[in-house]
Amino acid sequence: MLAAGMLAAVSGAAWAAETAGESIVLRSGLRLHAERHEVEGDKIRLFTNGGQIELPASVVLEFEPDDFVTPPVPAAVPAPVSPVPPPVDVPAELRPAELAELAARKYKLPEAFVRSVMRAESGFQPTALSPKGAIGLMQLMPDTARTLGVDPKVPQQNAEGGAQYLRELLARYEDNPDQVLLALAAYNAGPGAVEKYHGVPPYRETREYILRVLKNWDRQNSGH
Repeated sequence: MLAAGMLAAVSGAAWAAETAGESIVLRSGLRLHAERHEVEGDKIRLFTNGGQIELPASVVLEFEPDDFVTPPVPAAVPAPVSPVPPPVDVPAELRPAELAELAARKYKLPEAFVRSVMRAESGFQPTALSPKGAIGLMQLMPDTARTLGVDPKVPQQNAEGGAQYLRELLARYEDNPDQVLLALAAYNAGPGAVEKYHGVPPYRETREYILRVLKNWDRQNSGH
């Protein structure tokens, strides 16, 4: 096993792991799957489903060959369960982090995960509006908000709608070792793009978005 502290010492030409498949364990507790990886300086490049994702070496704890370890559903993101609890009335003056916390508890997701997505989506801005028309804290598209039955202009409903959508996407990919990556890719680019490319689509925006969420999540879990 190669610890993150050892990764920082690797220099010069990139080193490629020649395993058929492996699990990458992050310091946040998240476990990713890749066909192989390369280490180049303080960066780690993961090759999965014909695409690439780059991570800072500092967020990686170790690598485990899939020959010996079968990647489980990440403990930090439990598989969705039912029934869904009823809505909880909360004061309108709640801060974004508190809205994320309540939404995460309602949909049985890690609070740090929902906060990380909210931060990557809107920077915790309830009135954020993207050029494509995404609205609010969790940047819900109007059609998605209607499907979820929420008003995206109401912060509480927006946060809960985003958490609900994340939960549905995690359930959609729960049998895939790249469950979290695919759910985040689908949240950003849409499930259709994930299906089209049979994995994380090769969109720079989507890959950078996934990396931002993972960095935020790791930072919160490490207390930084």
